[in-house]
Amino acid sequence: MAIFPAPSLLIIILLALSITATPFEVRDSLITLPIARRLNVSDGPISLLQHDKVRVAAIKDCRHLGSPPVTNVAVNYIAKVGVGSPATIYNLIVDTGSSNTWVGAGTAYVKTSTSINTGQPVEIDYGFGIFSGTEYTDTVTLGSGLTIAKQSIGVASNSEGFTAGVDGVLGIGPVDLTVGSLIDGPNTAIPTVVDNLYSQGTISQEVVSVLFEPTTSKTNTNGELTFGGTDFFKYTGDIGYTPITTTNPESTYWGINESITYGSTMILSNTAGIVDTSTTYIFVATDAYTKYKAETGATVDLLTGLLLVFFRPNTYTLTPNAQIWPRSLNTYIGGSSNAIYLIVTDIGTASGSVSDFVNGYTFLERFYSVYDTTNSRVGFAKTSYTDATTN
Repeated sequence: MAIFPAPSLLIIILLALSITATPFEVRDSLITLPIARRLNVSDGPISLLQHDKVRVAAIKDCRHLGSPPVTNVAVNYIAKVGVGSPATIYNLIVDTGSSNTWVGAGTAYVKTSTSINTGQPVEIDYGFGIFSGTEYTDTVTLGSGLTIAKQSIGVASNSEGFTAGVDGVLGIGPVDLTVGSLIDGPNTAIPTVVDNLYSQGTISQEVVSVLFEPTTSKTNTNGELTFGGTDFFKYTGDIGYTPITTTNPESTYWGINESITYGSTMILSNTAGIVDTSTTYIFVATDAYTKYKAETGATVDLLTGLLLVFFRPNTYTLTPNAQIWPRSLNTYIGGSSNAIYLIVTDIGTASGSVSDFVNGYTFLERFYSVYDTTNSRVGFAKTSYTDATTN
């Protein structure tokens, strides 16, 4: 196999972390749900960057309602979730950047004896897509037959931007993100799946952990959600926790403060941003992106909009390829098959404005991440894939 020289591309993420032993290994109350990554290539090359940009714009604008430009969901992580009794299985996007759960984008909602129509209209803008319909309560099934009674779910009468095979969204963000989604109750929060698992005594901690694994496949079951704690078999060492930022609007998301360096060069000083499973790339403020571009020597590729690293005669140490889009998937994003594309890109505004970074799933594929409502914090730990050379 040919080995192509390329610059060392490791970004060192410096978080204000409090390293502690993992306190949420409550083995008798964990719920595990496999999740699968899907790359939508049915309509030819996809524009992941366009998808991400409208997503990030919605986050930065704190937009929940309206009619934005809609881009088909290009890549996502899917969980199979049952709704009703007997349950109909729906393929739902796992989203830490929103908190409503809803169905009906693809597979139609099937009413059963547990379905209760609240009569309340609901509408959500995700940036990459929109959904409107009616709020119901119903039995929701996760994993091996574990159920949530009277879970609030949206039932779509209209949805745009969601591709075939996607039936809706499983929102695992903070509950505050549901405020504004009920049209007749704009100040009302809707209990999330995690809220109800905790309040109904199914889990003992209001915690969700996420494991992604790097993959070069278009479709691959390479992830796992754990409700109620952490699975110590899935990570190495300790989990480092950082509190939810106090900066708005990032504080309503899984928002944290972090700084970024490239080697000895400070790319982004300590600032607020979010962690988001439904964003593909790593976005940084424009001034940080400009520094990163200069340090890597990369140029903007006209085909994909991503930074392109040219082959050089020098020999470089390539630490785990974590900032490179999988080369076997280059053609699916409209790129050249033998090019090296970086997954760090421009958020479009200078630092000091709203949300100076977004750590998308290409970041999360290298770490175990923990979303802890009980203690208002986010945690990260290394996994066997942190230093993997997948790419």
